[in-house]
Amino acid sequence: MNDAHFQRGSLLYHQGRYADAIGELQLQLAAGESFPTHSLLALCFSEQQKYPEAMEHVQRAIHLAPDKPLGHYALAQVLLQRNRPAEAQAAIEEAIRLDPSDADYYALLGGIALRQSRWRDALNAANQGLAIEPEHQFLINLRATALVKLGDRAAAAATIGQALARRPDDPLTHANQGWALLHEGQPYKALEHFREALRLNPELEWARLGIVEALKARNFLYRAMLGYFLWMSRLPANVRIGLVGGALAANWIIGDLAVRSPHLAPFLWPVLYAYFAFVLLSWLSYPLFNLLLRIDKFGRHALSADQRSGANVLAVCLGIFLLAAGRSIAARLGWFGPTAVRQVELIDYCTQMCALLALPASAIYICDSGWPRQVMIAITAALAAAVGLVTLVVGFSLSDVSPLILTPLVMVIRALPFGMLASQIAANYLMGASPKK
Repeated sequence: MNDAHFQRGSLLYHQGRYADAIGELQLQLAAGESFPTHSLLALCFSEQQKYPEAMEHVQRAIHLAPDKPLGHYALAQVLLQRNRPAEAQAAIEEAIRLDPSDADYYALLGGIALRQSRWRDALNAANQGLAIEPEHQFLINLRATALVKLGDRAAAAATIGQALARRPDDPLTHANQGWALLHEGQPYKALEHFREALRLNPELEWARLGIVEALKARNFLYRAMLGYFLWMSRLPANVRIGLVGGALAANWIIGDLAVRSPHLAPFLWPVLYAYFAFVLLSWLSYPLFNLLLRIDKFGRHALSADQRSGANVLAVCLGIFLLAAGRSIAARLGWFGPTAVRQVELIDYCTQMCALLALPASAIYICDSGWPRQVMIAITAALAAAVGLVTLVVGFSLSDVSPLILTPLVMVIRALPFGMLASQIAANYLMGASPKK
């Protein structure tokens, strides 16, 4: 059978010209059905996010040749793009069972493990693949990334160094070198490699994300926070949860001790305030420094659409907070006439809630598009409505407020702090959620 259309389709696929590749592969199908053609068509449709068509072709490929690994490999690729890593792993493990001598299969297995933050499994897959094909560039980069995440910087540096010496024009290797340097706290050197990676491949998202982080890390405060984030990312999920829970428990114990032991309070309150400032900065540092890049002549071009939108939302929240803070100061100075002490306290409370509103709002564009982002928008909108309602009513004399309004208002005032805390718990979950496609 003449496979000229298949060969052209394969070439076009590797060039990223998926629509043209589909045309050639469909011509090949017209000449005769085959499982390699269906497999490659599935990959092309998946790259175009046409998942029903991709699944139709990959299932046909497996039906035609269930004992051939290619169809299972294509299925794993499609499932991974649909954010179904557990199913993708089962598919690629079947491909490896059928043919354990293909390094590309171990590359995909390691990529799935990397997506799930299973650094040790990713390293094992990379080592298995490199035992088959020592020059496999993706596997070398996979190994380097896993080593960085596991904290073995010396081995990671050696791996990346060998990869760069072998292929100095590989954009992924330069991007990985940049991330390794970021982990070492060297943002300026990291920038050089990220820029080179983007020069070689302007569409490489891994390098674009890195250049944004490196630009922000030029600020010593964000550099410290980035070091903390990268350190936390290297820890297993259960250890991260334990550390956060332990810090919250310690904060509660210190706060209780400060209330019960006034003689210790002058020493304990600064610890509590420092902890609160750290938590606030850890939640807001990402969008806050994106906002600073938004006004940087070079940085604004490195930000993605979501990062720019997140920075804009934070700017609006900060503007609302400044207005509320101005109203609070004016009330204390009596610029709008005499104000009851209780009302001044409530105005101050509204100012604090306006500040805290930035926390859920800043998480909106960190969540994946789809249901996680929609849920985060709904949570933020509900909290904003509650804060707006309280602020509006408190702006008038409370003596003029009807008891029918005052009673639910008090309930909202008492519930708001718990709502803000709950929003952060929800945000942490939603930011880690990947909607299936």
